[in-house]
Amino acid sequence: MSPRIAALADQLLLIERELRLLGLWSPQAPAAEALASREPFCVDTLPFEAWLQWLLLPRMKSLLESGGSLPTASGLLPMAEEVYKGRLGEVRALLAALGEFDRLIGSA
Repeated sequence: MSPRIAALADQLLLIERELRLLGLWSPQAPAAEALASREPFCVDTLPFEAWLQWLLLPRMKSLLESGGSLPTASGLLPMAEEVYKGRLGEVRALLAALGEFDRLIGSA
């Protein structure tokens, strides 16, 4: 496993950890219709943290495990900063994990 892939896998675990610590991790999956949105980040059907949990994390884990082609850019940090703009101090560690994920994706 390349160092970049290992670092990306670590970031996915950190993102999950932060979501759990913040109480933003849900034991209940959203409805299939909500997951099928065509809007970026499913902004019309899901909270951002649900999109992270139920779409981004599983898809990225699958790509890493299968050796699939990774995206070459990511905009998670700016989206998270907008979503959590009233709580930036509280979600600081989550923002850091998302920012590092963005950096690693962009370093292809």
